[in-house]
Amino acid sequence: MGRPFSALLLPRNRWIAVIVLLAIFVGIPLFVKDIYTIHLLNILGIYVLLTTGLNLVLGVCGQISVGHAGFWGVGAYTSALLVVKLGINFWLALLASGVVGAITAFVIGPVLRLRGHVLAVATIAFGEIVRLILLNWVSLTNGPAGFYNIPPAKLGPIILNTDHSFYYVILGCVVLNFLALNRLVGSRLGRIWLAIRENEEGAESVGVCSTKYKIYAFAVAGFSAGMAGSLYAHLTAYISPHVFTLHESVRMLTMIIVGGEGSMGGAALGSLFLTLTSEYSRYLQEYSLIPYGFVMLLFLIFAPKGLIALLQKAVDWWMR
Repeated sequence: MGRPFSALLLPRNRWIAVIVLLAIFVGIPLFVKDIYTIHLLNILGIYVLLTTGLNLVLGVCGQISVGHAGFWGVGAYTSALLVVKLGINFWLALLASGVVGAITAFVIGPVLRLRGHVLAVATIAFGEIVRLILLNWVSLTNGPAGFYNIPPAKLGPIILNTDHSFYYVILGCVVLNFLALNRLVGSRLGRIWLAIRENEEGAESVGVCSTKYKIYAFAVAGFSAGMAGSLYAHLTAYISPHVFTLHESVRMLTMIIVGGEGSMGGAALGSLFLTLTSEYSRYLQEYSLIPYGFVMLLFLIFAPKGLIALLQKAVDWWMR
């Protein structure tokens, strides 16, 4: 049997699809006036930034990380401290948050010498260390009270203090992040990451220093998470250590697994699906995790390659 029709047609028309999708997302605030819906889309955009960066580590490089919320928290507090205490411009704070997130990932990068469940435990420890620092360093982080009244972003004389106006800031960051990550995955560096994922010993046998390149992937993911933290801080105007928990790190991993490991589009689909699932199941109160876990089990059993694989099959069927 030959290649599926979608595999033949989609690469040729991918830019048309990207432009159409981008036009749809740009137009959403013009037609959707409901603040709740736009706020939910903003939260979704932040999770897309988080999961696409984590997917680079997990799906492309093959390294498990269960402490990604730590980088998110580092970015959020970096931006809040720079803007609230030092009066720095939001755009500089946004960039600085990404840089600090990348530096943090680079500093703890040597843990990537570990593998498997030992690496998972080490990254959990990192996430918990960050949370405890944010919780207990009261003179710097305000402790459990967190930061509140974080000022909104400004674009010249325009104050981006509504969900509708800030939506375009998040959308722009998501698009740039997608373009950068896809370019990296398609580069020589991306091929090295894939080689490490498939056979780390084999890659090292031809001269690849696997730890160095895994740290590079970790740093890129840290940069994306740092920016996501800055955006979250200025979107909600309030942050506290109780946001950046192990639960959030596991949630990001779940989004990638449900969407499809190794695919940036899959990470975005998983973020969309589980953000909506979580939002509409919260009315069940203490039972809200039941449908969440049920959906996870269904995907692991019946669709282990995620939503992106199901979408591919659906397009193949439609094309035929």
